[in-house]
Amino acid sequence: MTYGYIRVSTDKQTVDNQKYEIEQFCLKNNIKIEKWIKETISGNKLPEKRLLGSLLAIVKADDLIICSELSRLGRSLFMIMSILNQLMLNNVRIWTIKDNYRLGDNIQSKVLAFAFGLSAEIERELISRRTKEALARKRAEGMVLGRPCGRKSTCVKLSGYEQEIKMLLDKKVSKSAIGRIYGVNRMTVASFVKQRLII
Repeated sequence: MTYGYIRVSTDKQTVDNQKYEIEQFCLKNNIKIEKWIKETISGNKLPEKRLLGSLLAIVKADDLIICSELSRLGRSLFMIMSILNQLMLNNVRIWTIKDNYRLGDNIQSKVLAFAFGLSAEIERELISRRTKEALARKRAEGMVLGRPCGRKSTCVKLSGYEQEIKMLLDKKVSKSAIGRIYGVNRMTVASFVKQRLII
């Protein structure tokens, strides 16, 4: 499947120029666009909040996306690299016209794949190191890390219903009946009433 992707930032801009550019490119290269994706939204928005996110979710191996330039995918280099990496992992090709970029089975893509892998490995190492340093500092300051042994969560299934439960108890509704109302066991109600001192 071949997709034509067009994005403009504001309503004042038109998609016509990009569409014409892609159509002329396809005409010269004997390519037929089977589906157009056109959107008017800032490139700063995450792909998931754009039509681009929907496109990335449906493309399959050997599909081709054609757009006028890489900047149509996103504003930041990190976002563009992340999108390209996702496409590359799914063996989806992307071609751009202005910057003549070709993501596919070629040396350029293999170099890019190496760069992605190296960047991800460095980032993971930095995150791990920062986390270990922060934990070591907190231990040195005497802080006990982790949840204390045997401590129970303060938020349970009946949390937030204290007033309603008190009102039901005041009306002499049994704990078994209250349990059925809230979908819990009678003992859960009894324990909750005791812990929260609902009288």
